Amino acid sequence: MEFRIEAAHRVIDIGRSVREVANELSVLENSLSKWVRDERRRLDAVAGTSDEPLSPAERAELIRLRRQVAEQEKDLAFLGKVAARFASGPIKQSDLR
Repeated sequence: MEFRIEAAHRVIDIGRSVREVANELSVLENSLSKWVRDERRRLDAVAGTSDEPLSPAERAELIRLRRQVAEQEKDLAFLGKVAARFASGPIKQSDLR
């Protein structure tokens, strides 16, 4: 679920095309379009319950933080793979080439 929301926000917040983000994430354009549509509806519903919309500074901070979270998730995924590799046993000289 978080993946879908993050993917949708790459289109909504950053202004990239659905096609570009779909290709980058290896998902179908139709699926990403639906996720974007659903997330926009959710954001509209949330905005309707809020007293004040986000200021430009708050919106910029939100975008920056979402980018930072995405980068940290990539780092954690990589570190998980590295940890799994080291946990699987000793590294052979042939594995280093």
